[in-house]
Amino acid sequence: MQIMERICLDKINHFVLSKQHLVVTTKSDDVVQIVRDVGGLHATISTTPYLSLYARSPCFERTDLDKELYEKHSLGKIRCVRKTIYVHATDMLPVAFSATVNVVARASGRFMESRGASPQAYEDVSKAILALLESEEMTAPAIKAALGTKLDVSSILYFMCDQGMLARGRPKSGWKDKRHHYALFGRYFPGVDLGKMSEKKAITALVKRYLAAFGPVKENDVVWWMGLGKTKARAALKDLEKQVSQVAISGIEGNFFVLCSDEALIKDAEPPDEPTVNLLPALDPYLMGYKERERYLGDHVQVFDRSGNVTSTILVSGKIVGVWDFQGGDEPLVKLLFLEKIDQHVLDEVYASAQRLGRFIADHKVGIKECDAMVPLTERPAGSFMSPLKDKV
Repeated sequence: MQIMERICLDKINHFVLSKQHLVVTTKSDDVVQIVRDVGGLHATISTTPYLSLYARSPCFERTDLDKELYEKHSLGKIRCVRKTIYVHATDMLPVAFSATVNVVARASGRFMESRGASPQAYEDVSKAILALLESEEMTAPAIKAALGTKLDVSSILYFMCDQGMLARGRPKSGWKDKRHHYALFGRYFPGVDLGKMSEKKAITALVKRYLAAFGPVKENDVVWWMGLGKTKARAALKDLEKQVSQVAISGIEGNFFVLCSDEALIKDAEPPDEPTVNLLPALDPYLMGYKERERYLGDHVQVFDRSGNVTSTILVSGKIVGVWDFQGGDEPLVKLLFLEKIDQHVLDEVYASAQRLGRFIADHKVGIKECDAMVPLTERPAGSFMSPLKDKV
């Protein structure tokens, strides 16, 4: 495995921003291609996939994602790496499933049993659920009512999804709704064989996709993102040895893995003269792709919580400079908190971007409010990353 010469961090950040469709020249209106290129979209928070695509697609509308997910079925939701729900292109579903099912289904199976579903109860109820969904999609409360059971149906549905029996369908009432319908996986994705790949082959394929989306990366980054342990990550990197090189980044210790096909692209990457401004949602893939975050984090450790979840951030040329939050109500606001001083012309662009983002979220003009402090997420309750500037006025 050859090692490239040392590359400056600004060049690396611009290269990754470009791959992640976060610079003007690489933004796209091809929703499915964006999802492929960024290694999948986090979907634990219902709004995150929409806001991640909004940041990358100049003409994006919420119905664009809905069509691909719920009409064309060119995209699908699946729980995979780190037991997190992702949106992936349909042809990536077997890869993500086979690579992670042993970990994911084991965890959801234990949770289901902890909620009172014995193996026999699960067998009976799951058969009844499959029969119910033969003719229509249904929400968890509707399924529970139809079955007339006191069991925790939601935990059973999660386990069935994680086994590849069911698909997560359309939200009950709009893009912000956490509740959704369930459908038979085979009806949603006819011809998709989730069991066609071995675990080892699938892990290698997933690591290659990860390198394409996030490289250059360290081994620790691969291990953390996959959530499958160091042994399996190392085995995958070994399988890809002939397709991978290493690069050193100025100012950061250690060597980084990168696909050989990206070598020339890295060398040719030239940051623009004008700074690139991005307002990214909580759990955006660009910021969730790495365990070691020196490349974009600086001293701003308060934007990640104890579990490694990142909040909604303001980026300038790929580096975090602040935090944003949305406050609904009669007079909706986009709140901004700057963690360092930035030039006035960049500040103007952040404000303009916040106005556009607020209009996308609220469907009408919003106010902008600048805050002056926040409590680090590591000192706050779980889930605080979803609303980092709550109660700040």
